[in-house]
Amino acid sequence: MKRVIVGLSGGVDSSVAAYLLKQQGYEVIGLFMKNWHDDSVTISNECPWLEDSNDAMMVAEKLGIPFQTVDLSEQYKERIVDYMFNEYERGRTPNPDVLCNREIKFDVFLKIALSLGADYVATGHYCRKETISVEGKEVHRLLAGKDPNKDQSYFLCQLSQEQLSKTLFPIGELIKPEVRKIAQENELITADKKDSQGLCFIGKVRLPEFLQQKLKPKEGQIIEIDSSSVLQKKEPREFDNKIDELAYNAQRLTYSVAEGKIVGKHQGAHYFTKGQRKGLAVGGTPEPLFVIETDVDENIIYTGQGKDHPGLFRKALFVSNQELHWVREDLTLAPDQQLEVMARIRYRQPLQKARLYQVESGMYVDFDQPQSAITEGQFVAFYLGEELIGSGVIG
Repeated sequence: MKRVIVGLSGGVDSSVAAYLLKQQGYEVIGLFMKNWHDDSVTISNECPWLEDSNDAMMVAEKLGIPFQTVDLSEQYKERIVDYMFNEYERGRTPNPDVLCNREIKFDVFLKIALSLGADYVATGHYCRKETISVEGKEVHRLLAGKDPNKDQSYFLCQLSQEQLSKTLFPIGELIKPEVRKIAQENELITADKKDSQGLCFIGKVRLPEFLQQKLKPKEGQIIEIDSSSVLQKKEPREFDNKIDELAYNAQRLTYSVAEGKIVGKHQGAHYFTKGQRKGLAVGGTPEPLFVIETDVDENIIYTGQGKDHPGLFRKALFVSNQELHWVREDLTLAPDQQLEVMARIRYRQPLQKARLYQVESGMYVDFDQPQSAITEGQFVAFYLGEELIGSGVIG
């Protein structure tokens, strides 16, 4: 009887994951991760950990499985929260959910589980794992979940072969309504519980207030840039080779105050991210303003009117070798190699046709169609069919 430790979060997905594993004959133990103590920045009743841990305990009781709580708040603060502050300070936009999976659930938590004699850990993620043999070696494939509305493979884009070898995703073959139905039929307290929103495990956080704990507000200008001046910067040009063209297309556009007009004030450029339209508090424009670039050194936010503003779009992006990660190590590209893939630059974005170009210093991702709000610090994930093969931090 193999032992599986399930990360019981107090939600319906992990509850049903535990139920299914028990049905399949595993020895199942429920473990709740407590990752956050500071209630001052959460929007009170949205997702307090205490309620979640109680729900998780009641599910474990109902299923007749052992249950315990582990406090990982120290590691969470160090590996997720501090990293987030650091990235925002640099004018980048991190993805805490991807990090939380890489650093907490499938690292710290996994190690605790293995120390408790577990053969596997399991989570309530909507994704699937398949194990194949490549040249006589076991290789684990990370596949999209069956439910197209809930596929969470993107959040697991930083997992390694080692981590996947120890992981089970029991609900990956199901769609959400089926999961809720199983929970109802088995009278699990979480059956009708709303899905949690907000930062992984912290609950629904007011992000600016969360950031303000460390990043002090400082007033700066909001500048509006006209479409025409962006189009001038993007005038078509000839290139000697494909790599020069990619480098040009992947470049961030830079602006100066002189190129636009002052339309308002903000409380800190590091609170804003590309593509953002809420929170600018600037009215009176024919179309809404979107953030097209932030300059944290000068504390300036550059904006443009409308979601089709050319300042929002870029055709390529770059990932440095240090930030590049292959889930399928056997598919790693060597310099000068290319690969046609489907890619996404954010969760829930429909997959986009793209081509990977490996160079000495890293990899270019060249999209068929220009992409809106390619954001430094976020993750790009690449797929072959329904398999996620690798990812990287957008530089």
